[in-house]
Amino acid sequence: MAIVNKVDLKLKVSLDTTIKYQILTYCFFKDIVISNSDLEFLAVLAKNPKMEISKFSILLTELTIFKSAQSARNAISKAEKKNLVVKKGNNKKTIVINKALNVQKEGLVLLDYKILGSESKKT
Repeated sequence: MAIVNKVDLKLKVSLDTTIKYQILTYCFFKDIVISNSDLEFLAVLAKNPKMEISKFSILLTELTIFKSAQSARNAISKAEKKNLVVKKGNNKKTIVINKALNVQKEGLVLLDYKILGSESKKT
């Protein structure tokens, strides 16, 4: 019979922290490297769905996540290449967080991840 070492951790955290944790978990298991600034802006985007890119870039500078709107736009483009955000529209493009991330952001959110880590068997 196999013995499993179980780690049980229960935390009560803010919705912002819950959103960031979901994004980090997705990126970790998909081997997507993101910076702290990327994580911050993705969390803001998750809470503000379907924002026009230029307005969102200005918001990110006002929140001091990025120093300039151009830096914010560059990060948005980088996130789009990593399939973390989706751009929609032609003239005034809007962006949304990719549905594949499955970020839960309304009401009480209980994250119940069950992850089994095992050693690979040598043949």
